[in-house]
Amino acid sequence: MSDCSAIRVSGLGKQYVLGGAESGNESFREMLTGALSAPFRRLKRLQGEGADGDSFWALKEVNFQIKPGEVVGIIGRNGAGKSTLLKILSRITDPTEGRIEMRGRVSSLLEVGTGFHPELTGRENIFLNGAILGMSRREILDKFDAIVEFAEVEKFLDTPVKRYSSGMYVRLAFAVAAHLEPEILVVDEVLAVGDAAFQKKCLGKMQDVGREGRTVLFVSHNMGMIRSLCSRCILLSSGSVELDGDVGEVVEAYFSSGIETEEGEVQWEGDQAPGGKEICLRGIRLLDAHGNAQSIFDAAAVMDVEIAYEVFEPLRGMRLNLQFVTQDGVVAFTTTDHHQTGETTLLPGRYVAKCRIPENLLNQGGYMIRVHAGIPGVRVLIEGREYLRAQVVGSGAGGSFYKEKWAGVVAPKLVWSMKKKGGVHCEGF
Repeated sequence: MSDCSAIRVSGLGKQYVLGGAESGNESFREMLTGALSAPFRRLKRLQGEGADGDSFWALKEVNFQIKPGEVVGIIGRNGAGKSTLLKILSRITDPTEGRIEMRGRVSSLLEVGTGFHPELTGRENIFLNGAILGMSRREILDKFDAIVEFAEVEKFLDTPVKRYSSGMYVRLAFAVAAHLEPEILVVDEVLAVGDAAFQKKCLGKMQDVGREGRTVLFVSHNMGMIRSLCSRCILLSSGSVELDGDVGEVVEAYFSSGIETEEGEVQWEGDQAPGGKEICLRGIRLLDAHGNAQSIFDAAAVMDVEIAYEVFEPLRGMRLNLQFVTQDGVVAFTTTDHHQTGETTLLPGRYVAKCRIPENLLNQGGYMIRVHAGIPGVRVLIEGREYLRAQVVGSGAGGSFYKEKWAGVVAPKLVWSMKKKGGVHCEGF
């Protein structure tokens, strides 16, 4: 690598052939025939024959450089290519085209189940991972106690990791990845498995790694984590880099990319409506007290969220869920129509549900309106995503002398009471 970059990605692309996986039930003749014809199939793909309609590009023309010591967030919607990019950088899969240059050892923490041998104990997997990174036994021993202490799995160290819970597995996997001193640390959304205390500890460790001059790539849907940890962010969309730069700017673009409109109202007809064969959305509106659709609301005024949907087949036990999500990706609250509808059966037809957000509840700032529907424990009917944006202005305390934004996700105006007690002492305390 001619410059001082820790990672340089140039013209990177990854193509997958649909239906290209082996079935696993082939006869010897079919396996032999497939093996003999594989070079010719590959030649056709390289020549562009048969590429249309039976393949897709998970990544296409991806370019970026990352310097040593940078902590970079990789964000994007589901299917944007984030996990594919990390697998290529971790040398788990090969790119179809392009070039990758990396300086130093790479340690990866991807989805639960990768990186460790399930039959080996936690102790054995620590030494195995260190050996894969090219470390000597002495180097691994120097880090061993710190790894075990961080992971909090000392009692289970000589137990095969296949018997670990997902939380135990992730704790040990992260401890190994972060403490064996790679020059490049790659971490996927897998940290979502851990509890809040462990997530906080992991974020602190990744910050330490960055301060030591090593490079961190971090994928997450939690924009609060991205903002607090990363100094730079890359937004992927449909397999390409849409934006690369300041964290705040890129996170804002990420949220804006999923919003249908800024006007407080969105409608769908025909096959474009979110949903499936059983149910689909027909519209969502944000209404003021007079029934007018808008996107800017005073904190001291009510807001009605109106959701129109169409049912095509009888549905029993369906729940329609509404979430308000802050610009940091924090869910301010979740509410469901189940409190009113119970386990009723919805017959085919069009319906309109309305949820009233009371005055003096929301704090100042922007909120994304997320809607999803499903039958709990059975299936998802409408995938959850953000459709509209609401901007709340004015004091969350509703006429309070304190005009600045209040601390907290919400700023409810609660009922207080006060009375003067007689005498020197207050009874009841």
